[in-house]
Amino acid sequence: MTEKMKFPQTFLWGGATAANQIEGGYNENGKGLSTADMMRYIPLGKDGEWNGSSDFQVTSEKLKDRMENEEQYYFPHRSAIDFFHHYKEDIALFAEMGFKVFRFSMSWPRIFPTGEEKEPNLNGLAFYDNVVDELLKYGIEPLVTLSHYEMPLALTERYNGWISREVIDLYLRYVTAVFNHFKGRVKYWITFNEMNMTLLDPYLGAGILLDRCAENDKQAKFQASHHQFLASALAIQAGHKIMPDAKIGCMIARIETYPASSKPEDIRQAQFENQLNLFYSDVPIKGEYPYYMERYFRENNIRIEKRPEDDSILKMNTADYLSFSYYMSYIAKFDLSDTQSSGNVIAVIKNPYLEISQWGWPIDPMGLRITLNTLYDRYRVPLFIAENGLGAHDIVEPDGSIHDSYRIDYIRKHVEQIGEAIADGVNVFGYTTWGPIDLVSCGTHQMSKRYGFIYVDKQDDGTGTLERIKKDSFFWYKKVIKSNGAEL
Repeated sequence: MTEKMKFPQTFLWGGATAANQIEGGYNENGKGLSTADMMRYIPLGKDGEWNGSSDFQVTSEKLKDRMENEEQYYFPHRSAIDFFHHYKEDIALFAEMGFKVFRFSMSWPRIFPTGEEKEPNLNGLAFYDNVVDELLKYGIEPLVTLSHYEMPLALTERYNGWISREVIDLYLRYVTAVFNHFKGRVKYWITFNEMNMTLLDPYLGAGILLDRCAENDKQAKFQASHHQFLASALAIQAGHKIMPDAKIGCMIARIETYPASSKPEDIRQAQFENQLNLFYSDVPIKGEYPYYMERYFRENNIRIEKRPEDDSILKMNTADYLSFSYYMSYIAKFDLSDTQSSGNVIAVIKNPYLEISQWGWPIDPMGLRITLNTLYDRYRVPLFIAENGLGAHDIVEPDGSIHDSYRIDYIRKHVEQIGEAIADGVNVFGYTTWGPIDLVSCGTHQMSKRYGFIYVDKQDDGTGTLERIKKDSFFWYKKVIKSNGAEL
C-alpha cells in the first residue's frame, strides 16, 4: 500500500451482525417473539442458485397463517447459528482475527418481551452483559445497534408497528434502560439499522402490515419513518444525557446510483433516486426535512402528521456520525419500458463494466470510494462503514479447508477504495464486514448465502453440527487488521 493510502492508527477494523441472524435462543430466558422470528425459509431454485424469491411484504393473512400453523414452516431466525450459546467461542475467534470492534444488535424483545413491560427482563440484560464483558476482555470495542429488524412482534399486532406514535415512548423506555445499564462499557451506538429499508420492507423495517393501513402505502411508510426519526433523535438526546462521552450514530443502506446514459432525463432520475436514498440520512444528520421532499410528498399525496415540537426535536438532537451499509451500485433510467428487473432487492439494470455476484448484485468497489466522498462532502461528519461483504456459496473440501478467494478479492478491492477515500480527505473511522461468521440471510432467510470468514456447519434446512471452521479469508483478514490495512 502506498503512503497516500495509510489508515489512521485508531481505525476500527471488525465485523457486523444482527441478533435475529445469529443468536437463536428465541424462547429462552423470557425472550418474546420478534418480527424476524416469523420469517419463513425460502428454498433456492433447482440449480441451487437464488431464484429471485424473498419474503418481503408480510401481510396480516400471512402472519396469522404462520402463527396458527407454525408446525408447517421452518423459521431460520429462531435458531440461527446459536450465538446465544456459542458467544464465547465466536468472540474468541473474532479476537484471534484481531478485531478492534464488533458491531452487534441487542434484541428489543429479549429485553422487553412484548415492548410494553414497565421494567426490563433482567435475564435478557444478563446475556448482553456477558457478550459485552467477553468483548472487553479481548479489547474489542462493542458497537451496539439498538433496533435491527427485530422489534417485538406484539407491537406489530397491537399498534401495527411504527405507524403508531405510541411506539416512540416504548422504544425510548427500552433504549433508556439499555443506556443506563451499559453506560461506561459501550461507547458506540446506532439507533436503527438501515432506516430507509422501511420503504422496501415495511414489515421488517418498521413492523408494519400494510394491509392494515387505511392510507396509501407511501403515506404509511413515510409516517412510520417520521416516528423513527423522532425516536432516533430522542434516543440521541437521552443517550447524551446518560452517557456524555458516547457516540450515537444513524444508519442507512447506501446504494450509489449512476445515470444509465448522459441523457439529461437519466441524469435527473439518478439525482432523484440518490436524493430519496439520502433523505434518510439528511433528516438525522442535518436535523430537518430537506426541500426536495416537499414536491415528492405533494405529488404522492403524502402528508406527514407532526406535532409542534417535532421539528425542534429533530434539529436539536442530530446524530454524531453516519454509518451505512454498502454492497452495490445501481443504474437509474428515466424510461424503464425496455428494461427488465432482476427481481432483486432493487430493480437492476446491468452495468456492463461490473461483475455480478451469485445473488445478482453488481460488485462495484470504486462505488464505495464515490459514496464515501459523496457522504462526507454532504455532511462533514465522521463516517463508519457498518456493512460490506460478499454473499456466496462456499465449498468445504475433503480436508475441511474452505478456499474463498472470491471473498478475499471482493473485500480487498473495497478496502483499497476505503484507503483511497481516506487519502482523498474523507473522515472514515471504521469498517465492519457483514457477517464475519456465517449467519442467516436477511433477504432469503438461508444459510447457503454465506458471508463469513468463519464457516458454520448449518444448512438451509436447519441441519448441521454448528461446528465453526476458519476459511482462507479468516487468515487473510487477520493479516489486514494486524498491518492496519497495509497488507492486502
